[in-house]
This record gives sequence, structure tokens and C-alpha cells, in this order.
Amino acid sequence: RQLDEEADRAEAASRAARRPPTLPLSLSTARRARVWGRTDPNGELIQYVEAWARRIQFSTSVETIRDVAKRPHTRPMVTVAIRSGGSVESVTFVVSSGVAEIDDVIRRIVESQKPHQAFPPSLAREFDVIEIRRIWHFDSAIRLQ
Repeated sequence: RQLDEEADRAEAASRAARRPPTLPLSLSTARRARVWGRTDPNGELIQYVEAWARRIQFSTSVETIRDVAKRPHTRPMVTVAIRSGGSVESVTFVVSSGVAEIDDVIRRIVESQKPHQAFPPSLAREFDVIEIRRIWHFDSAIRLQ
């Protein structure tokens, strides 16, 4: 009887281990890199992040930001999470601009650049998601600091 009970417990544990995770990939199993500045020991990671930032800065038209840049606002700090295939997992405002229109423009700018560049193979082997945090500065162009 004791052996049967132990076998039942082992089988239940085995079933639980095989059950798919109930949390979304981003919260449960994703291997994440977080880049909050311009330095990291992984040079290839920094190259990817800087290429992403340049694309945002140089691909956004002046007309997109001309009106919002004139409005008084706080410089928003935004974290953009990009999946290995180049899709956007999330756009999170760590510090809002204080102006809903500006925050919406930032979301539209990130979305307009989809799909973002897929991770190079060596980064894709190491990470599922890269979180890029930058302060967005608007004047005659966008600058990500």
C-alpha cells in the first residue's frame, strides 16, 4: 500500500512537471537581457541595442514629433522588450512624459518600426527577449539617451 502511494505521488509530480507553464512565456521561462545604458560586457548585445536606437532615431520623421516636442513634458523613460524574432513584447513607461499624446506617439513610433531586426544567431541562442530602457528626448529629432 505504501509503495502504491509513493508511486501515485511520483506520477502526480511527473504529470505536473510535463504540464505547460500557465504564465506567458515572457513571465515564466524567457531568457531575458536588460540593457539600461550603453555598456554591457556582451559587445554583440550592445551593438544590437545601439542599432535599434539608431533605427528609431533616424527613421522617425520630423513631422511625427514636431508638435509634441513643443508641449511641456517630462522626458519619458521607456523600456521596450523585443523578442528574438523582432516582434515587440511590450512598451512600458518607467517614467511617463505626463502627456498622453506624447506617450501614444512613442508607442506608435516603436510599432511603426516593426518588425525590428531579429537577433543575430549568437544572441538568439542566449536570449529570448531583450529589454531596452532609454530616456526619450524630443527636439528637432528624437534622441534616445
